[in-house]
Amino acid sequence: MARTARPIDLGTPLGLRSAFAFPLQTREARKEVFIGAALLLVPVIGWLLNMGHRVHMVHNMQMGVSPWPAWRQYGRLLKHGSVTFLGMMQYQLPAIFVGALAWHKGSTVLGILAVGLWTLAIVAVPGFMSHYCLQFDTGEVFNPVKALRRVAQGGRGYWHAWLIALAALGVSFLGLLVFGVGFLVTSVWFWQVAGFSFATVFSQRFDLHRQASKTRPQPAAPGAIVERRD
Repeated sequence: MARTARPIDLGTPLGLRSAFAFPLQTREARKEVFIGAALLLVPVIGWLLNMGHRVHMVHNMQMGVSPWPAWRQYGRLLKHGSVTFLGMMQYQLPAIFVGALAWHKGSTVLGILAVGLWTLAIVAVPGFMSHYCLQFDTGEVFNPVKALRRVAQGGRGYWHAWLIALAALGVSFLGLLVFGVGFLVTSVWFWQVAGFSFATVFSQRFDLHRQASKTRPQPAAPGAIVERRD
């Protein structure tokens, strides 16, 4: 009797194999990677839609349902992608300001400080993403102190997710060998691997997927993105 492989989801122990396989585990999942790659041909909007798509995938899993299909209600995806992008930009503003000041004054010390602030901003971003995915609460996004506190609470698992994300980033550059266009596909794959890795760490650390299953809403109409508010 054939055995059915268990789906890779937020309850799966995080590892290189599970993270790399997550975006490719079903035909539908692979199809959505290609859709995301095609949308990257649309400047800015395509990137924001892909960001919203990752938010929706994680939200689906936190709600206890399949992450796919997630390419639905493009207006909502654009909204979620834009909110998270604005959060990232807010975190980067101190680094941008200090970097501009360092360039203007020719200060090496300020330049080093700008790099440090930029690194801190990058590190902080995963601290709000998984919590935003759960309820789409913008208050989770624009609070860097809360995000950094969650990063600290993520412990070794958080840095394990970073190692997986960096490994996926390295692999994604192989897409350049396929006439350059292949990088569109591998970059979407990379972002989904990274998103899944951090979502797994924070969802398990803060029981986000279990909280969602306890308060799961009634099934929505086909194609709807469920927004749960407390």
